[in-house]
Amino acid sequence: MSDKLTEEAANFLKAYPDTKFIDTFMMSISGQTLGKRESIKDLERIFKSGVTFSACAALLDVRGHGHDAAKLGGTDGDPDAVGFPVRGSLVPVPWAHAPTAQCILSMRDVKTQEDLWFDPRKILSDVVKALHADGYRPVVACELEFYIIDSERTPEGGIKPAKLLRTKAQPRVAQNLGVDAVEDYATFVTAIERAAALQNIPATTAVAEYGLGQFEINLHHSDDPVKAADDAVLLRRLIRGVARAQGHDATFMAKPYLEEPGNGLHIHVSLVDAAGNNLFGADGGDALLGHAIAGLQKTLAESFAFFAPNFSAFRRFEPWNFVPVNAHWGPNNRSVALRIPHSDAKGRRIEHRASCADASPHLAMAAVLAGLHHGIRNKLQPSQPIELSRADTIAPPRGFKTPASHLHAALDDLVKAKRITDTIPTRFLKAYRDTKRGEFNELFERPTPREYDFYL
Repeated sequence: MSDKLTEEAANFLKAYPDTKFIDTFMMSISGQTLGKRESIKDLERIFKSGVTFSACAALLDVRGHGHDAAKLGGTDGDPDAVGFPVRGSLVPVPWAHAPTAQCILSMRDVKTQEDLWFDPRKILSDVVKALHADGYRPVVACELEFYIIDSERTPEGGIKPAKLLRTKAQPRVAQNLGVDAVEDYATFVTAIERAAALQNIPATTAVAEYGLGQFEINLHHSDDPVKAADDAVLLRRLIRGVARAQGHDATFMAKPYLEEPGNGLHIHVSLVDAAGNNLFGADGGDALLGHAIAGLQKTLAESFAFFAPNFSAFRRFEPWNFVPVNAHWGPNNRSVALRIPHSDAKGRRIEHRASCADASPHLAMAAVLAGLHHGIRNKLQPSQPIELSRADTIAPPRGFKTPASHLHAALDDLVKAKRITDTIPTRFLKAYRDTKRGEFNELFERPTPREYDFYL
């Protein structure tokens, strides 16, 4: 255990002496936190010797099931890996019933002590290293949309919006951008803010969205994409935890209501030089920005299974919902896949709008940065921008493949990828495909009530 980690653990115990437990976890390809809850008495052992559990945890599906992806977790006998705390990630869990801490684990092979090649944090880290090697430092930010929902399901197993404290009833009308809507859930929003501050998660604006009980919370821009993706996963965990502590629940499901807008994970990205100057806004920045956009257009279809990671995610992609249905780009236009927000030169950036809120932030961000890098390396040229028009009513741009409309086709496109594999290994793409196919098969292994309605 390094001196700095030793000091971090000691300082935490001084600040929070009543802590009883610690949640130690890694982050899976489904963007979930998987690991163990241990006694705080074991903190020294955790920081010194690590935490051991199944190495294939990174490749588990949303229910924690393995599918022998890359012959890991089954064929290999399901060996353990060891996880060591990530520096700076030891924080309190303010919504827990008993005083609890948490920390992120970086998973390593027990024999070689090398990072696991299929850990999503490593996948993203390697993409970032490749950009750094070429003199580019990505600055990124995430925006997460979600619904606050009632903890009780409908008789049919569906969901409904959380009740308002003011009326003791579900909201009946959405208030897009309504500050009164934020105030209606003020205790929830305030608890998120306080918890984020305690956990050093750089959450910023809370915005009421188009859906009933739908919100968006933004994270600050960061020049550390791995940390930014960590924060996005931790913010999802925090929001769910706070909602449940208040008797509600929260969902980041891409399309939880057919009649309401879906939930997106919008990723903002710019590139800076060693001095922190925004290269997209500098002299010659237009050409660099064009190359980056073209790379993202070329890789959108082959990366789409990262952005739409499950069967239900594809319900989100439909016209007239400010959700991209093709590879168009344009300035100040929310109907395109790649939006250039209005800003000064210092803030010039790309907003990648394709990803669903239930995607892995690490893998979605890795795909975005790999695509951007591919376009710059190969000096690709983008299509003509779409201005003051709806991109979903215009023919897709020529030369840029339209993303698949269902999961299996998207997974096929992923394993056939030729561009993001500059920095994301093909064996990882295949492992991701195998896990998601296994998850899909389990989802439909039993007849549904609707199937009986159709086919009985």
